[in-house]
This record gives sequence, C-alpha cells and structure tokens, in this order.
Amino acid sequence: MPASPSSSAHAARHELAARLGELRREAGLTGRGLAALCGWSEAKSSRIEHAKTMPSDADIKAWCRACGASNQAADLVAANRAADGLYVQWRRIHRSGIRQSQRSTVPLYDRTKLFRVYCSNVIPGLLQTSGYASSLLSTITEFQGTPNDVPDAVAARMERNQVLREGDHRFALLIEESVLRNRVADASVMAGQLGYLLEVMSLPSVALGIIPFTADRGMWTIETFMAFDEDSVQVELLTAFVNVTAPGEIAYYLKAFAGLQNLAVYGTSARALITSAIGELE
Repeated sequence: MPASPSSSAHAARHELAARLGELRREAGLTGRGLAALCGWSEAKSSRIEHAKTMPSDADIKAWCRACGASNQAADLVAANRAADGLYVQWRRIHRSGIRQSQRSTVPLYDRTKLFRVYCSNVIPGLLQTSGYASSLLSTITEFQGTPNDVPDAVAARMERNQVLREGDHRFALLIEESVLRNRVADASVMAGQLGYLLEVMSLPSVALGIIPFTADRGMWTIETFMAFDEDSVQVELLTAFVNVTAPGEIAYYLKAFAGLQNLAVYGTSARALITSAIGELE
C-alpha cells in the first residue's frame, strides 16, 4: 500500500523538529530553559520540538540563537520553508483569489516534457473550457470562502493551457467515466466541454484515456493527481494541495498511473463514451 500523500510533508516536518531538539540537547538546555531564553512558553517549545506546531522563520532563528547555533539558522529556515511547501491548505493558496495560483504554475508547466494526469472527479484543468472552468472555480471559491476573482482565474487557466499546443510537451490524461457525467455545469456548458474533449483528442501530443464503469478494476479509484516528468507529483485533496517529491512516493504514483492506463479505453471506444455522455444531456 502506498504511503499517505502527505507523508513527505510529515517526514520533513519531523526531521526539522528532531534537528531542533538535537540543538537544544547539545546546548545543554531543558525545554523550559530554551523557552525562557526565547521569551515564549515551555508549551510552545514542546509543540515545535514534537512537530505539532510549525515554527516561523523567527522562531527558528530564536531557537538557534538560544542554542548558540546561529550559524545553522539559515539552513534550518530553508528546510522549514521546503517542508511548509509540501502540504499547503487550499485556503492559504487561494487567500488572495485563484488567479495567482494558476499563474504560479506556468514555469513548471513550461519545463515539463511529459504530463501524466489522472482525474477521478472533474475534467482535468488542462482540458477545461472557459465555461466549465468558470462554473467549477465559482463553486470552489464559494466552498472555500476565498476572494472571488473567477473571471481573471479562468483567463489565467486558459492562457496556461496553451501549453497543450505550444512547445515540446506530451500529455497522458486519464479520467473516470463518471467524470463525463458529473454535472459540474449546466447542460449547455457540459455539452461544450465534452465536445471539446472530442476535439482535443486529435492533438498529436495528447493521449486521452477513459476508464469505463465496466472496467475490471486492477487499480482502485484514487485521488486526482498530476505527475510532472519523474520529478514531482501534485495531489489534490479536499482541503489541501500536496507536493510529492520523495522518489519512493513518486514511484508509487507512476506505478498507479500505469495500472490505471491499463484499465482505460482510447480512440474510437473513448469517443463512444463521450458521445454517449453528450446524448444523456439532451
């Protein structure tokens, strides 16, 4: 069974906490003594050292200063920021709206040669029409209670999606058949979205597979994820975004993707499923 998608983040946080604990012990300080030098409660020191609270940059600098290890502060601050970036709540990513999160991924998309995308709930962002994206992002914004910049976010997503037609990229995309029938938008928007899937399937860089209801599941339905070459995997959970960077975990996701590919249908069979879903909209 693969590790939890947030295990890389947990491991990084515990590693940082362990290193801070080592510094305290090497300095001959108790938790209470460290807290006194830092000017905070003993409970705070304990929570940081047991990875129950993520320290701020200032906390780490104060901890190192108290332990006579200020020369290690810069490295530990960098490690803290890296760990913090592995598991990030959507509300934090979208705190100023969704547009910026769309724009921030452009460099990653530009340098990726092979995209592997599996979606079990909605049409992949790379294949969304503006109407579908507008409906989906409006629902997300309302659910998360974040600033509503949907028109700008949709425009940014459409601009980013030009990667499908520009540059030297390849796209292997898998969706569950249920995605075709999930009414994320009204019937007219859904018809346009499903019609666009038929259109984009003709692009030479795109391989779109659909896993039918009737598939003999050799691989169970899992969370939506996207693999960028073999360098990282982004996993979408309800409340958070997980960036998987540990080679062992990446390997699990690529193995799962290969298993899901074996369940999918392509070409004429995939078109038949899409056409059937369009027919059910009428």
